[in-house]
Amino acid sequence: MLNLSGITVRLGGRTIIDDATATLPPRGRIGLIGRNGAGKSTLVRVIAGMLEADGGEVSMPRGSRIGYIAQEAPGGDATPFETVLAADTERAALMAESETCHDAHRLAEVHERLIAIDAHTAPSRAARILVGLGFDEEAQHFPLERFSGGWRMRVALAALLFSQPDLLLLDEPSNHLDLEAVLWLEDFLRSYPATILLVSHERDFLNNVVDHILHLSGGKLTLYPGGYDAFERQRAERQAQIASARAKQQAERERLRDYVARNSARASTAKQAQSRAKALARLQPIAEMIDDPSLSFDFPNPDELRPPLITLDLASVGYGEKPVLSRLNLRLDPDDRIALLGRNGNGKTTLARLLAAQLKPMDGAMNASGRMRVGYFTQYQVEELDRSETPLQHMTVQMKGASPAAVRGQLGRFGFSGAKATTEVGKLSGGERARLALALITRDAPHMLILDEPTNHLDVDAREALIQALNAYSGAVVIVSHDRHMLEMTADRLVLVDGGTAREFDGSIDDYIGFVLTGDGASMRKNEGGRGVNRKDQRKAAAEAREKGQELRKRTRSAEAELEKLQTMRKAIDQAMFDPKSAEASFAELTMTELMKRRAEIETRIEGAEAAWLEASEALEAIAV
Repeated sequence: MLNLSGITVRLGGRTIIDDATATLPPRGRIGLIGRNGAGKSTLVRVIAGMLEADGGEVSMPRGSRIGYIAQEAPGGDATPFETVLAADTERAALMAESETCHDAHRLAEVHERLIAIDAHTAPSRAARILVGLGFDEEAQHFPLERFSGGWRMRVALAALLFSQPDLLLLDEPSNHLDLEAVLWLEDFLRSYPATILLVSHERDFLNNVVDHILHLSGGKLTLYPGGYDAFERQRAERQAQIASARAKQQAERERLRDYVARNSARASTAKQAQSRAKALARLQPIAEMIDDPSLSFDFPNPDELRPPLITLDLASVGYGEKPVLSRLNLRLDPDDRIALLGRNGNGKTTLARLLAAQLKPMDGAMNASGRMRVGYFTQYQVEELDRSETPLQHMTVQMKGASPAAVRGQLGRFGFSGAKATTEVGKLSGGERARLALALITRDAPHMLILDEPTNHLDVDAREALIQALNAYSGAVVIVSHDRHMLEMTADRLVLVDGGTAREFDGSIDDYIGFVLTGDGASMRKNEGGRGVNRKDQRKAAAEAREKGQELRKRTRSAEAELEKLQTMRKAIDQAMFDPKSAEASFAELTMTELMKRRAEIETRIEGAEAAWLEASEALEAIAV
């Protein structure tokens, strides 16, 4: 059992975690969630003993082993296989001692302990973990220096899993993994025999692995039973309860104020009024649930282009003289939503770069609309932002010649308004920097968005906002992601990049997961007629739903604007009725009868605008469901 008691952490003079307390169940699988910047990684480092808290205590059973991945990836001449085996330090020490020990009694003890810890099956266990994380038998024996940072972090994860600590701490373990490796990791963690505390922003990963959610918000911890969906339901209920309590308290506050105001001056009721005033002073405000209104993704819609946007005809693409992908036959239309599937290293990014015109075909043909604009997002763009400059400076450079209003308008679409626009990039969170990169690549309203792992720096709420923005966007989308929820909600075409080529995958994300887990197509769903899914009809239906959604969003915005205008007029009329001297010029000369008549007309129009807004909102909600 892990106990967190009164944990307080201050960084840079700011309180990140404030008297946080929680008791985690033994052998529980707990998902630690919270908004970017809430302090999740800080809390994990405190539990791991890498950061000392300013107050409070972390306690767990004596002798418990804690496992945590360091920020630096392993390197050097050692192989992934050797690195993973060495992670079990007790086994490594005993194996070394067994080869040098000459004391028969001690040697017997060593071999007895090696049998107890199942040391002789360790090589096969290490190999299985490495295979699950994407290392084939040959790659397991390459030196680490031949691998990229992302693949070396996979080795670090494999070593941690192999060491089997009593408390396994995982901070965004899926960030360096493809979908196939994430599926393997899910299965491994579900059967892990000790306590797990993991930080993740992936809804499906949390639903499939954890049995509790530990929510960090406002520096406090709250433990919820169940996976992420259960947490969302419980949080919604809690928000409703708090909103109801606040409304009741506000009504009570108004009632007490009214009584005090009416009765303070009368001798017969002065004491009662004084008593009510004391009761009013004792009312403690009920805190609102913390929410971030700055979360914003709003992709500008492009002008229309005739289909197709791109066609590939037996195209090949690669680097130098060696093709990575060959025999590519693919067509992209303006309303396409395509997810690229396949293991890391199979060529998904290479295909994305070809579609973005960053690579030219080595053979075959690629035809693209001459007027097409492409917005291409990668993690490198987030990392390469100048940390000393502000979002406003970045956007001004990219939108050279545009008016200051246009520059700020594009930033405002992505939540960078007011002071945020002039905050140094180095002071922004990872999620905010990702939003800025997306704002920069969409500055010219591209006809096609190509997004390569856009969610790595985004928390769950930000990912939901991105999904909504992509579904509202009228251009084509090509997305590479290991977030199944993101793919399921945004893509209606799946393209599998595998075996040196790319081909349509005729099924859903669930079908693909079944395909990966079974190793064949036996799990592919078929419709009642026994035929495969009609992807053409599916794409057409998805496009029609997006078009309808855009029209409904226009109607809701129009109704909202009309309501705001009418409510402002009603307020001005009320002001003229109760204080003619301060009335607007357009109402100052009207009689009381005329003002009342005008107000009644506006009330009728407000009712109509509210009805129109409600109708459009309900229709939009029905589409989303």
